[in-house]
Amino acid sequence: MNVRGALLKFCNVAGLPVLEPFVRLACGEDPKEQLQGIAKFALVPALAFLMFLAMWSAAANVVVTDSMKLPSPAETWLAGKQLLAMHSAQKAADRQKQQDKAQAAIRLFVQAKATERAAAKSPSGSRQEAFLAQAAILKRQALEAANYVPSSAPTFVDQIYTSLKTVFFGFLVATAIAVPLGILCGMSPWFNAAFNPFIQIFKPVSPLAWLPLAGLIVIWWYSNQTTEPILSKAFLISAITVSLCSLWPTLVNTTLGVASVDKDYLNVARVLNLSWSQRLIKIILPASLPLMFAGLRISLGVGWMVLIAADMLAQNPGLGKFVWDEFQNGSSLTYARIAFSVIVIGVIGLLLDRIMICLRNLVTFGNPTGA
Repeated sequence: MNVRGALLKFCNVAGLPVLEPFVRLACGEDPKEQLQGIAKFALVPALAFLMFLAMWSAAANVVVTDSMKLPSPAETWLAGKQLLAMHSAQKAADRQKQQDKAQAAIRLFVQAKATERAAAKSPSGSRQEAFLAQAAILKRQALEAANYVPSSAPTFVDQIYTSLKTVFFGFLVATAIAVPLGILCGMSPWFNAAFNPFIQIFKPVSPLAWLPLAGLIVIWWYSNQTTEPILSKAFLISAITVSLCSLWPTLVNTTLGVASVDKDYLNVARVLNLSWSQRLIKIILPASLPLMFAGLRISLGVGWMVLIAADMLAQNPGLGKFVWDEFQNGSSLTYARIAFSVIVIGVIGLLLDRIMICLRNLVTFGNPTGA
């Protein structure tokens, strides 16, 4: 495949039609047609974005109360830069403290070895025991210094990482539940008839209703553990809430994809005497993957949207908790930081959606699309 074909295929699979006119123009295709594409996919959205910023700036001058005001785009940008600068400063301070602790651990270990050598040379039993006790204390202090972990509060970037970990954990749990159930519902009309009422009842339930029940289950599970679990309560509550709200689109689309497999494929499978597992792996799953991934795309978007509310209520140290803490803080930068976090949440949601579009296009038959 030539470079042009490879680039165009990348644009289609990645769901980036905005890049296609630039590739075609660089390859010498009709400039007039490609400039129209550039205007459609690049210039018009850019102008719309500039109009949005102008309207936002105008609203910021109007929406003003005695104690607060709507932040302007410039104030939001400065608040974001401050958050990122605070993250960099805190991480630099944490690294410096870890280096200091590591150097202190080396010094303490050297002192402990010197004390042990002094104990070996000491003729007195009581004095030797004192040296050995001191060496044990120094070793313990060296071990504590070597294992030092900064206890500073999570920064804005740390909270982004926490939110991403939470949503992916909940999304994977939801996928592990929804895909097998969807396959069973699609393959068996009887199973679908039995399970469909539960889908219709629980699909519209708000995350605010699921969260207390998820908290009850997690607290009960924690109370029955003999050792400290790896995952925190707040993380599990948020992740389970994400799972309960995001599994339904995948379940419905998987059911539809499996049920709508071309009957000719299934007839060929019967003629070839394929087993149930062979039909599932070789025919049903490949044919239903496009619709399945469409459901996964919707589920990930729902999970990311639900996560913010779940983090607020469960106090999981993610973006939702950041927004809630800033709202409670009430400083002059509060609403600018909240506005910046809203933009970050939207951009991350867009990137997650692009990832799912790319994965969907990789398994879509025919020409993949970007929307």
